[in-house]
Amino acid sequence: MRCVVISIAVLALASGPAARQASTHPHPAPARSAPPAQVPAANQDFIKAADNVLHQMSQILDLPIKEPLKKSLRSKQEIREYLIREENEDKSDAERYADDRTLEAFGLIPKGFPLDSFMLDVLTDQVAGLYDPKAKEFYIAAWIPADDQESVMAHELTHALEDQSFGIDPWIKAARPNDDAELARDAVSEGSAMAAMVDYELVDRKMSVRDLPDVSGLIRSGAIAEMGKDPKLSKAPGYIRDELLFPYLAGTSFAQEFLKAHSGWQDLHMVFENPPVSTQQIMHPALYLKGAKAEMVTLPKWKGFAPADWKLLEENILGEFGLDEVLKQFIGQERADGISTAWDGDRYASFEDAKTKQTRLVFRLELDNADDAARFFGQYSEALELKYDKRKDLFRRPNFFQFQTDNGGVYLRCLASTCLTVEGTTREMFDKINRAIGWPLAPTPTATAPPPSETWLNRPAAVMRALSPAAAGR
Repeated sequence: MRCVVISIAVLALASGPAARQASTHPHPAPARSAPPAQVPAANQDFIKAADNVLHQMSQILDLPIKEPLKKSLRSKQEIREYLIREENEDKSDAERYADDRTLEAFGLIPKGFPLDSFMLDVLTDQVAGLYDPKAKEFYIAAWIPADDQESVMAHELTHALEDQSFGIDPWIKAARPNDDAELARDAVSEGSAMAAMVDYELVDRKMSVRDLPDVSGLIRSGAIAEMGKDPKLSKAPGYIRDELLFPYLAGTSFAQEFLKAHSGWQDLHMVFENPPVSTQQIMHPALYLKGAKAEMVTLPKWKGFAPADWKLLEENILGEFGLDEVLKQFIGQERADGISTAWDGDRYASFEDAKTKQTRLVFRLELDNADDAARFFGQYSEALELKYDKRKDLFRRPNFFQFQTDNGGVYLRCLASTCLTVEGTTREMFDKINRAIGWPLAPTPTATAPPPSETWLNRPAAVMRALSPAAAGR
């Protein structure tokens, strides 16, 4: 589902300080088409207002109106039906199932969480408007107060104008199958629409988003407050809330920095011609502006390599945003932010055991340098221990540890600037993956190992972290 606008983000900004500074908008342009006589007066007013806003956004964005645009007010039921159609067309049942199981495997949603129905309910309630790139039609939720409709129009009609010039939907989907790159492009789309909405609000003051500090803070504070009022979103997993807001928050900051680094909206075409390739470039616009890109990370070719009962669900890229979310679930926001910025590429593969239906997860991560990898080892080993509260046979050595669970073994190893974690398998399979990526075998427990009282198993976690390579280098 693309090019939809959630009210918690847009209305938070529309009622924020930037909006309060703006005076009444002039609407000098005449309506581009007269509504039919049978259209109710409310719809006539809506169409006229939308035509005026479309003309003004064309001027702000320096983008032409290339073709007529259909416009309509929609009920919640009509919006819900649209969202269902889009979801069914966007992904198959098998792809949605794979997404759910992978999110569960990373610990981002609880097992059995009804993600599809939950998101449908949330979006039905929260979508304030949307632009349908297939039908070339702009919808607005009929329940949005009249005073807020123009802000939604400014946002959605930016999508329409960008689509007419750049083909937004195919442009976003061109990043597939890289989920991280697709989310980055989605952030360009939503972030530029949010920035354009700010310019629309400030047009009377002869100001623009380029004259302001980071406006994403305005969105964040209002959006979080609104989320707390929503009975569904207030109880949603943190990842769901963050993933909903990422394109708006990080995307707006990115759009601001891009516009400030260039001559304004007339250079917008440059970001569509040279799109960001990762959420890292969205979160850190300076990396995009200087062309810094992450490493390409590979995994073994699974056909004929993975056990016969392992069914590949998906192979993809987590990205800095995803890595930060995974870490945050277990070790908190501050510590997660401190290590996720060292992300320099990754690749993961999730599998389902055909017999037991248990999920297997392989994750290879590249970090900026060996010191960052050592820090990640200390943080992620703690995260894994929190993730699997029922574990046994823990074996730890510098830069490597393993333990057993009812779902199989869990292994974490870092060499130089690369880390590998494998969850839900045997030591034999872990060794096989090590050989396939060119690594020597990891240490193994031996029959002559010290008694339990002298092994790492019984040392407090704080002591183990203190003795890690990262601590030794301090």
